[in-house]
Amino acid sequence: MEDRSQHDHSDWEGVVLAARERARSRQALMIERHGLSGDVQYHWSMDDARITWSRGGKTFLTGRLTMIGSVSLSRRTWLWAWANPSLPSAVLGDIGQVRRYGEANGFPVLPWPSFDHDPGLVAEARVVAASVLDADGLWAESADDAQLHFAIHDLEPAAEGPRPTT
Repeated sequence: MEDRSQHDHSDWEGVVLAARERARSRQALMIERHGLSGDVQYHWSMDDARITWSRGGKTFLTGRLTMIGSVSLSRRTWLWAWANPSLPSAVLGDIGQVRRYGEANGFPVLPWPSFDHDPGLVAEARVVAASVLDADGLWAESADDAQLHFAIHDLEPAAEGPRPTT
């Protein structure tokens, strides 16, 4: 049984504050730099851990996804992606780094496979994970009874398709 009672909460609060600021600025930069506002569509896949954005049917940006974790709304629990054996390996990326960071620094939430869903704690876990993973941004998707939380990495303008010959 893990000891869930001993950790320096002020250290955790400092890490969360820094991670929140980092996530806020990176998210804003990602949206502004890549034009991810307005009439933008997206397609994503856990099987190949990719996300693409398009406008008017033309893909303009691609990125890599790392699943951070998920919330079961009916069970009211959070499950880290590293603790979910049903996920495709591609979407796990380097999520194990988050668990190891928590173990090394005595931050209990990060190495627990799951915990009771508390929106504030989930938000803290997400931003700290994004910071540990050096993510460009965060993204969430709701599906049926679940909220899926991802880090976005390696954003690249989409390659232009073949040009017509004249």
